[in-house]
Amino acid sequence: MLVIRPVCMNDLDQLVELAFMSSFGLTSLPKDRELLRKRVAASQRAFADTPQRPGGEAYLLVMEDTEAQRIAGTCGVISKVGGFEPFYAYRVERSINESKVLNVRKEIETLHLVEEHDGPCEIGSLFLRPSHRRSGLGRLLSLSRFLFLAEHPERFDPTVIAEMRGVIDERGHSAFWDALGRHFFDIDFPDADYLSLVNKQFIGELMPRYPIYVTLLPREAQVVIGEVHDRTRPALRLLMSEGFRKFDLVDIFEAGPMVRCPLKEIRAVRESVKAKVAGVSDRDEPSPTFILSNARHDYRACLGEIAPHGAGEVTLSRDVAEALCVTPGEMIRYAPLRPKSQEKTDEHPNHTK
Repeated sequence: MLVIRPVCMNDLDQLVELAFMSSFGLTSLPKDRELLRKRVAASQRAFADTPQRPGGEAYLLVMEDTEAQRIAGTCGVISKVGGFEPFYAYRVERSINESKVLNVRKEIETLHLVEEHDGPCEIGSLFLRPSHRRSGLGRLLSLSRFLFLAEHPERFDPTVIAEMRGVIDERGHSAFWDALGRHFFDIDFPDADYLSLVNKQFIGELMPRYPIYVTLLPREAQVVIGEVHDRTRPALRLLMSEGFRKFDLVDIFEAGPMVRCPLKEIRAVRESVKAKVAGVSDRDEPSPTFILSNARHDYRACLGEIAPHGAGEVTLSRDVAEALCVTPGEMIRYAPLRPKSQEKTDEHPNHTK
């Protein structure tokens, strides 16, 4: 059985293992045991607390393969970015310059540094072990966060964003960083990406505050602005199918795009339904596959079938009930795994930052 649950300190060794499987640009899963330990501790504090409004809490979930006793993947949510440590991005602005004398009309793009102290909710840390990249599991991992948001909306900012990994090669080279950031920081892209996890102060100290004219950058840097890494395209398509859309912000290091959606308008949130567990059956219930979660702070989510009874009650198979740690009389939340208009695919959505 594959179960999504909050991370615990016993998962640390396997988290380190997963981090070293990931490639460059997955900043939320650093190849640093101490940073990962701090992330686990922060997540445990977030789940243990009961905030009435978002305060920057960082929730980290893991997908556990209970039969193999192995962590198969991770995903996470930050309730609100900004605050004491700002959220930085470039806003892409376009203007039209025209000369009737020369009969020239040009659209000019400029990059403007954004320093946000009161930012939105951010999802990220999405990574799936290669051995588990099969149909539906990446979607389960990604969508499990949305049922948690649907169940506890008071914990999160009403707007949700995701930073998509930009164009980086296998050696950690970013054409955008080499054309811009390197001139102000004198370090390679992987080092800057890592340091941004430790302390973002250097960004505010060294990043240029004046607009950057895109046309003055090398062509190889211009063409990657707002583009995603090839391995990130499935994750972007999944989020777009859930209602997310690109907007005018890109990452300051490798210019990967950002997408956003109001929390209440995310497809899995909007279509999710709460129901009472009327009973538990020893056989699988014949129905379409749903993503299901419990309605407790001790969060659990999985794939499974349900048997509706009307009046907001359902029957679960025993395996699903045990995976969600629920008994008859408790509440669950469930949503269709895919939008009704979307055919089943074998995409493996990985690598949101």
